[in-house]
Amino acid sequence: MRTSLAVISALCFAAIFAISEGGRAQENSALQNAAAIVKPQAYVSLEPVPRGRAFEVAVIAEIRSGYHINANKPADEFLIPTTLTAQLPSGLRQVETVYPPQQSLKFSFSQTPLLVYTGRAPIFLRLEAGGDAPLGAMTIPLILRYQPCNDTTCLPPVKIPISVTVQIAAAGASSRSIHPEIFSSKKP
Repeated sequence: MRTSLAVISALCFAAIFAISEGGRAQENSALQNAAAIVKPQAYVSLEPVPRGRAFEVAVIAEIRSGYHINANKPADEFLIPTTLTAQLPSGLRQVETVYPPQQSLKFSFSQTPLLVYTGRAPIFLRLEAGGDAPLGAMTIPLILRYQPCNDTTCLPPVKIPISVTVQIAAAGASSRSIHPEIFSSKKP
């Protein structure tokens, strides 16, 4: 009797472990799927960036067809907003973040239209290199947070790490605008 009780206990433990590991695997799979819905790429507007000069970083979020992500200021306080957060190195200062215009769309799971981004969503960070910014290459870590949904289902929210490298030059150094296809066509 004791042996069969030990066997039953061991089998129950194994079943619980398998179920919890299966749940973790499903959760990891859903997060991987959510991370694959948006393909972000980062660009800088100047090369090099002289000390004391303002510049911009753009993150272009390409959202898979059939999906949307909530706007930075969603229609409902319970929805997860899309955010871009910079972890600025010493010598850089953030002036503002400019999110794209949102779309108001109606989905089958909501009684009212939601404010979302679809397709291509460019987010701009306006930054300034301080007079004490270290000279040379500087990497700016960024985190894009969003929750992708289609017309029937929302996936878990994810945080995608992105980085962009800028070259910091001495104050007054000559620089040139780069990526005009991104920075000259943006809306104020």
